[in-house]
Amino acid sequence: MELRDFAEQVLFATTLDEKLQSPAAVTDERPGSPLITPQAPGRPAGLHFKPQGSGKADFPGVHRLEREHERGRLLHFFANHELLATELMALALLRFPDAPAAFRRGVWQTLKDEQVHARLYVQRMRDCGIEFGELPVSGYFWHSVAPMESPLDYVAGLCLTFEQANLDFCRYFARGFQAVGDGDTAGMLDRIYRDEIGHVAYGLKWFRRWKNPEQSDWEAFCRQLKFPLSPQRAKGLTLNVEGRRAAGLDPAFIAELNVYSQSKGRTPSVFVFNPFAEAHIARGKSFTPVRHQTMLASDLANLPQFLCRPDDIVLLAKRPSVEFLSAVKQAGFPLPEFVELKDGRIDSASNLCQRKLGSLRPWAWGPDSLELLEPLLAQVTGEVRTASQRFNEGIARLYSKAWSADFLRTVLAKAGRAVPSAPSADARGALGTARPTPEPWLCTEHEAGVAVDTLEAALEAIAAIRRRGHHRVVAKEAHGLAGHNAIRLWEPEVSAAQQQWLARALQNGRQVVIEPWLERELDFSVQLEMGPRSLKLCGYTGLINDRKGQFQANWVAANYDRRMPANVAALFRGPADISGRLQRLYDDILSLLEAELQRAGFVGPVAIDAFVYRTPRGGCRLKPVVEINPRYTMGRLTLELMKHTGPGSCGLFRLVSRAQARVEGFADFAGYAGSLSERFPLRLEGEPVPRIGEGILCLNDPAQAQVCLATFQVSRWLNPLLGLVVCDDLASPPPTGASK
Repeated sequence: MELRDFAEQVLFATTLDEKLQSPAAVTDERPGSPLITPQAPGRPAGLHFKPQGSGKADFPGVHRLEREHERGRLLHFFANHELLATELMALALLRFPDAPAAFRRGVWQTLKDEQVHARLYVQRMRDCGIEFGELPVSGYFWHSVAPMESPLDYVAGLCLTFEQANLDFCRYFARGFQAVGDGDTAGMLDRIYRDEIGHVAYGLKWFRRWKNPEQSDWEAFCRQLKFPLSPQRAKGLTLNVEGRRAAGLDPAFIAELNVYSQSKGRTPSVFVFNPFAEAHIARGKSFTPVRHQTMLASDLANLPQFLCRPDDIVLLAKRPSVEFLSAVKQAGFPLPEFVELKDGRIDSASNLCQRKLGSLRPWAWGPDSLELLEPLLAQVTGEVRTASQRFNEGIARLYSKAWSADFLRTVLAKAGRAVPSAPSADARGALGTARPTPEPWLCTEHEAGVAVDTLEAALEAIAAIRRRGHHRVVAKEAHGLAGHNAIRLWEPEVSAAQQQWLARALQNGRQVVIEPWLERELDFSVQLEMGPRSLKLCGYTGLINDRKGQFQANWVAANYDRRMPANVAALFRGPADISGRLQRLYDDILSLLEAELQRAGFVGPVAIDAFVYRTPRGGCRLKPVVEINPRYTMGRLTLELMKHTGPGSCGLFRLVSRAQARVEGFADFAGYAGSLSERFPLRLEGEPVPRIGEGILCLNDPAQAQVCLATFQVSRWLNPLLGLVVCDDLASPPPTGASK
């Protein structure tokens, strides 16, 4: 029988018997002309592809294999896959008649194996009470591979993608069938598994012969696949390293595949770390980060991966190393898809610009993120929001420390702690006519910042604060990076240099917020998510800053998602029901904030920074709103990390500078990270999804970090974690009375 005749029989026959028949021998003397790819292969009526977009079928997992009917349903999926493989191999023979004779003979031999596999599955599913064609069948394999334009497309798309994935599925489900006592099906899958090793090896041989010799196997594989195919399709539920080694895949390829991720159907969200949004709001395109800021942003560019769901996308300049990603995966974190930017922009040639996307989730919405993500706006299907709805003047106002100070006045007016003549129009609208009883544990309006826009007004505000007995004063630019763009005024008089700083900060109509310096005892933050209709509480985190206000660490106690840290209430001498009063206060704050965010049209992550400070008389008061951050924060990141810890755990997210690593005796971050792993090894616990019980994990690549290493440490006890934070001249030291 001529090979072409055999291929046409397999591809176009409309009975299963014809499609699964094979001659003992073939000749290949008349390969014919290249076939134009048909829309679909010939099939019996019951095995026609279900319509595209009709939804995924209910794929039985191993937990349902105890029921014979469910085992039959699973085998129905596998039989369709094998039938698709025979049809695609037949198509390759007809599409590429000029391919090398040895290649064509290899395709024929593999096709015959797949026919045997299909017959085995059909018989075994009948034994389970299922007939082939009884269930809808997918044509995904066909739609993905049939458009192949060369034999190289064929070996990349079928042999190295779908057949490679079968190395995982055969081994995984063979163990599942064995576990429920179905040794016959397990043995059948083991036989198919051994064949698949040979099929992958065959494809790999030709792939290496035809690929660009200057590219590694992995690079060439990624470049050859055409969307919607990706390396994600080349692996199953667990990665079978042994089978891949047996097929000849090299260790570097296997390691890359292990950490690769791309959505297999769910529309992904796109994340990006853009920490300079506030500076861009304040200074526009004239803002350029200094070298240290640029390196810091580069070091932390991958952090959004810990905000992602599986298969989401993170944009960044350089993808983390395989070794780092492997360690993160071993710690139980799903890996996103990483897409590298080209000169700081989305590559217009990237398939990302053609893919459907669920949502866009920059660290902060601002002029910079809006410009970066503009090419993707039309691809978003999971939310209906225009560019102007994502960022506008109303949302820009939320970033201002002046707006936060005004919002604090509204809160204090509601709590009865405002100067009677001072409430703003917004505050009066929120108050109604009733005047609540003052809370002596709460700060007064005098501790709220005052926004100024001239040097004269700044000097007057400073003098007014000092007349009230607060000698130490701080001035902050209304928009600025945390701990930067601020100056402490502790000298008896405002010096000429300090006045120059104020004058520069006030240029071009910008504002500065003047407020008294308060002796902070404990900083914390309230993490929130504003949805289309309501504001949701995500949890509470402790916050550790140095005296300049620069971030050092976040800590989280047990039950972080339900209640404020116990050490906040513990700082107050009274009243007896202080915990309840604090909770009611923040209930009111969240209600007020929800209305403000709705008015601005803001949707996304929000955080309220707050602190408890000690008065000159020794008592403590709460400043419930220091800043409102309408963006992701390290506190929110910490809460997301905590979702991967065991019940009752405490966590510490920390940024370690190179100087701090040197203080501890290490010349570089790689050595420091190695020491941390030895001192605090990760221990996972729990089933079926293990979570971190204790230990430390580096959150950015120590081998690539330039100025900063992010770490996350878990323990049953909070105090030992806080004892690890080394901060010079702390303003809000780790709380000494911290709960477990």
